[in-house]
Amino acid sequence: MKKITKVNVFVCKICGEAYIGEEAPSRCPFCGAFKKFFVKAKDYDDTGAWDVELNEKDKANAEKALEVEVSNTIFYKCSNTKTPELEGQKLFKILGRVEQEHAAVWRKILKLDKVEFPKYDKCAAEYKPNLEESHSREDRAIRFYGQAAAEAENPRVKEIFQAFVEVETDHLHLSEARLK
Repeated sequence: MKKITKVNVFVCKICGEAYIGEEAPSRCPFCGAFKKFFVKAKDYDDTGAWDVELNEKDKANAEKALEVEVSNTIFYKCSNTKTPELEGQKLFKILGRVEQEHAAVWRKILKLDKVEFPKYDKCAAEYKPNLEESHSREDRAIRFYGQAAAEAENPRVKEIFQAFVEVETDHLHLSEARLK
């Protein structure tokens, strides 16, 4: 007979999404944040998590981050449809979803009703060039997010930028491993 385990509801403090499981996942299935950002839902009140006061610099960096995430989302969605290799399709599909969730985080921080994702078809029809472009995009995002985290005055904004540096570094390692 199977042992009955206690199932919990966890919340990612970065994106605000809930996860059901015996334990928190190693990475958020929505935004990719590391396990350390998960808390049990019963112990976490996220009231006000998105009501963030932004100074001029934090607002400018959040707006730029939103642009980066929208650009990366549409690139990955294009790459998902044009890359012939199945593994590449799956890789770009999940990267696109994670980047789209990052855009949603910045949308909430910036108090925007919605975000437009324009059509994009300038990705390659081959896996390797898309991996190379992915690597370049992730490297730029890591450098910008690191700088933005260092400049951030609002603790919530700093936390998000720091978390996304970790997530984008994971993405960078995915492309590095496949480009060898």
